[in-house]
Amino acid sequence: QVQLVESGGDSVQPGGSLRLSCSVSGHINSRYCMGWFRQAPGKEREGVAGIYTGDEMPYYADSVKGRFTVSQDNARNTLYLQMNNLKPEDTAMYYCTAGQTLSRSYCYINVRDSSLSNWGQGTQVTVSS
Repeated sequence: QVQLVESGGDSVQPGGSLRLSCSVSGHINSRYCMGWFRQAPGKEREGVAGIYTGDEMPYYADSVKGRFTVSQDNARNTLYLQMNNLKPEDTAMYYCTAGQTLSRSYCYINVRDSSLSNWGQGTQVTVSS
C-alpha cells in the first residue's frame, strides 16, 4: 500500500504552464505503475499520463501528447506532471495514482482506464482567460 499526496494545482490562462507533484510514500518496486488521471465535472475520468517503474517509459493520452511530460525523481518518491500550453479543456481535478502492475503494457492500460489501486486526494487545475 502506498500513500499519495498531490500538489501544484492552480488557475492559469490558456497557453500557460503548471507542474503537478505527487509525493509517494510506501514501498515501490520495479513492477509499479504510477500516473495521473483527471476528471472534470460531468465527464468521465481520463488517464492522461503514466510511467512504468521497470523501464521508466512514459504513456500519454492523445489529448496531452506533446504538451504534458510525466517524470519521477531518482529516489522514486516524487512523481511529476509538467503541463505546457494548457487549454481550457484541461480544466479538471487531477489525481495521482499508483499500483502494482504486470508489465509496461499493462501499466499503460491501467493508466488509460484509471484502474490502479491507490489514488491521492486530487489537485484542481483551472485554465481560463
